[in-house]
Amino acid sequence: MAQNKPIRLTEMAHGGGCGCKLDPAVLGSLLGSNTPAIMPKELIVDAATRDDAAVYRINADTALVATTDFFTPIVDDAYTFGQIAATNALSDIYAMGATPIFCLAIVGMPVNALETETIREILAGGRSVAEAAGAPVAGGHSIDAAEPIYGLVALGLVHPDKLKTNASAKPGDVLVLGKPLGIGVYSAALKQEKLSEQAYLEMVASTTRLNTPGVALSEMKGVHALTDVTGFGLLGHASEMALGAGVTVQIDRSKLPIFASARLLAAEGVKTGASGRNWAAIHTHVKTPDDWTDVDQTLLCDPQTSGGLLTACAPESLDDVRAAFLAAGHSPAVVGHVEAGEHQVRVV
Repeated sequence: MAQNKPIRLTEMAHGGGCGCKLDPAVLGSLLGSNTPAIMPKELIVDAATRDDAAVYRINADTALVATTDFFTPIVDDAYTFGQIAATNALSDIYAMGATPIFCLAIVGMPVNALETETIREILAGGRSVAEAAGAPVAGGHSIDAAEPIYGLVALGLVHPDKLKTNASAKPGDVLVLGKPLGIGVYSAALKQEKLSEQAYLEMVASTTRLNTPGVALSEMKGVHALTDVTGFGLLGHASEMALGAGVTVQIDRSKLPIFASARLLAAEGVKTGASGRNWAAIHTHVKTPDDWTDVDQTLLCDPQTSGGLLTACAPESLDDVRAAFLAAGHSPAVVGHVEAGEHQVRVV
């Protein structure tokens, strides 16, 4: 008698990882029609600049940073899925220069389709990452859902003067990216059963590496802006940085760290549906070179799950920025710079 094929977590979801994010254009429309009627002066960062987290000033020395992130499976191993989701959620705390303090779990599971042990493993993977970050899971909420969903509400603390936002880049700044691109392509290839074992290991190693350099970067006055590259891709988050500061961001394709296998897979046409939506949302603010290709578009708009920190810093701070990344096991790359000018991303 033929045995039933084991359930793959990625087969239970219509998307995966940060590729599940709403279309940026749709999100913009929703946010634009939901302006808060009450805005306390202590709320010093809200959704206006589409930053990575909200920030509430408690007193002169302390601000509370709050964020939430959750998604459907990007891998089939339950424990690893939990690890990736937790790492991704905590990234938004680090992207503000804050130190995580505790988390709440967000859990939606098809309880009649998944074994209890599988759900337990997802939660254990997330808990292991949160505890490694010094931000234990202190509670949460769960529902019976049509597809597996897991993530965290994450809270952190930062001195208000050391807060880093995505909207403070200055002309002359150098742009540094902390992780390679291509996670979305890898996730698409995994669902299509085209991902090699080596590429899978690269994907897991990158998506489970905490963006802890954000804490050290918060101490540097020469670091002017910080964000993490996630579901909207490099161009999407660079566009938000350019819009927030009213500057032009230049990206140098030749300097971009891209997983070699992701480049090959993209050339074969492997990509997520989100990459096209990302491009449609921001293309009017992006100037591309004459030799721009479909592969370029796929990779620069590729939705990153638990992607790297994008840092805008003064040139004289570059060595310190690199050192902060290297000390945490990241491989920083200078990928462009900031110029005076209108809200635009220019790719060369």
